Amino acid sequence: MSRIGKLPIAIPAGVEIKITAGNELVVKGPKGTLTRKLSPDMTIAQENGQITVARPNDLKRFKALHGLTRTLINNMVVGVTEGYVKRLEINGTGYRAAKAGKKLTLSLGYSHPVEMEDPEGITSEVDGNTKIIISGIDKEKVGQYAANIREKRPPEPYKGKGIKYENEHIRRKAGKAGKK
Repeated sequence: MSRIGKLPIAIPAGVEIKITAGNELVVKGPKGTLTRKLSPDMTIAQENGQITVARPNDLKRFKALHGLTRTLINNMVVGVTEGYVKRLEINGTGYRAAKAGKKLTLSLGYSHPVEMEDPEGITSEVDGNTKIIISGIDKEKVGQYAANIREKRPPEPYKGKGIKYENEHIRRKAGKAGKK
């Protein structure tokens, strides 16, 4: 039995969950509404304030889907109640970020500024001019937008210049060896 898949998901107060035909799940909460079509092979049941996910048999494919389905539902419930946040830091001389409306402008040492538009349902803030805070209710979209920003100038291993996640550790390399 899947250790993650068999765990029930508690439905917090203020969260409304609707399971329609074909395993389409609609989760409404204080922060917004999320909709996702899940695998029709899984059995999703809602009873006495909890959601449980069951699989039809022990085929490898269903074992994998069991834990995935439970985690996706849990991420939706957490998203509409608490939301998700990713924090990025910009390191490097002259590297900075600015925010104007829904447009994020990054100066990353290129000959031109890099401009990015916030996706639907995602908000980004600039703290100081070297910290970017991305927040939203969909974990997948928040993580993907943060990865897209980081991709514009990933941290390099010699001086650590670039965009990194707040808690990311950059493995540093020694520079050139000096003359003897």
